[in-house]
Amino acid sequence: MSEGASEQYNIHEAKTNLSRIIERVEHGEEIVISRAGRPVAKVIPFPTKVNRHGRGSLKGVLRLADDWDSPEVNDAIADEFGLMP
Repeated sequence: MSEGASEQYNIHEAKTNLSRIIERVEHGEEIVISRAGRPVAKVIPFPTKVNRHGRGSLKGVLRLADDWDSPEVNDAIADEFGLMP
């Protein structure tokens, strides 16, 4: 198969090899599923949403207000969520 081409499975092979197909997709491959030789679906990996480098990776990016954990702020949040009597 040429470079950049997707691997192709018929539906029976896809059902039999689903775990292997998912593992390959998790590693970035795209898999085409065919019915009677005609491509009908493509299994592709979800894009990574968060690319953090570890603990503290948001240091200097987020700014908390001085009163972020005050009783008044906590009560206001609880009230907005309907948690206050």
